[in-house]
Amino acid sequence: MSEPIAAPPASFPVSVIMERRQISGNRWITESWSALGVTVGNLPGPGPGEPRLLVEGARAAQYLWTGLRVEFFADESESYYHNLKVSSPACYVVARPQEDGMPRPVLVTVSFDAAQAYHEGGETVYSVPLPPELYRAAEAFVLTHYVPEEKRKRRLEDWKGQTHEGT
Repeated sequence: MSEPIAAPPASFPVSVIMERRQISGNRWITESWSALGVTVGNLPGPGPGEPRLLVEGARAAQYLWTGLRVEFFADESESYYHNLKVSSPACYVVARPQEDGMPRPVLVTVSFDAAQAYHEGGETVYSVPLPPELYRAAEAFVLTHYVPEEKRKRRLEDWKGQTHEGT
């Protein structure tokens, strides 16, 4: 008898790299922020909620935010599946501004649907390339949990009110 296949992990530690760029020639905006990427694993850092300065130059600075997790949920499997099928799968970073204006990553997800819901709720959401480790984890999770809905034919009504089976 063969060994049962272990379920893929549903949670992974991640860190986010954010970048601040100085903007000149604009009297209303002096800087812009973007997420550069997500790394998988426990990286040393000051802890959740505190960024670590990685690089600082004359016009840009990069910060590492540690202590975050990507979690997979069975009811989001379809969203993970569709994310994996696109030409450039993404990881989504939800960030909230701190008092000093620096965005603080609070959530990292592989679910486009969750990212879209946060965006529609007024949150700042950055899209970054999906790291290979998370791609493989999402793929294993989808293979374990995603069951596509069976397509059903719908009934069509003609203009006279008679019903017919649709194609």
